[in-house]
Amino acid sequence: MVPTVNYAIWTLTSLLLLGGLVGSVVPLLPGTTLIFAGALLHKLLLPASVSTAAVVWIGVFWLFSVVADFACTLLGARLFGGSKWGMTGAGGGALVGMFFSLPALLLGTILGAVAAEKLLGQRTDREALKSGLGAALGFLVSTVVRAAFAVAMVALFAYSAITIAAAAR
Repeated sequence: MVPTVNYAIWTLTSLLLLGGLVGSVVPLLPGTTLIFAGALLHKLLLPASVSTAAVVWIGVFWLFSVVADFACTLLGARLFGGSKWGMTGAGGGALVGMFFSLPALLLGTILGAVAAEKLLGQRTDREALKSGLGAALGFLVSTVVRAAFAVAMVALFAYSAITIAAAAR
């Protein structure tokens, strides 16, 4: 393949991986999805430069990160006594908040859970606030888990690419 094309592919891959790392903690960027897309695209365009096993494992990590992302927020609300209304409100509040900023996302999660618990779940102020704080704690845990998966995915890609490049020399 022409060296310029190789550089372009590596540049695109690097941008997707870096964007994915940023997106793992910043709202509106699909962090681990960008990383998986970058690894998969790279494998399709330069098949010999990264192992198939690495890309498969990156895909598995991506799937786990998506499941963990949703599960942590919902379980946080549930563990703090939230009802289905609180969990639904937390999700809706997070959805609205993510269009603004990370603090708005966190605040939206809390306010959504509290409002839904109060209005639809007929909960006391204390119960609603507890559910909202649980949802926020779950969201923070999901952010840490998502970031850890993102770092692991990029590290696995880099390890595979470096190992293959070193073996080729």
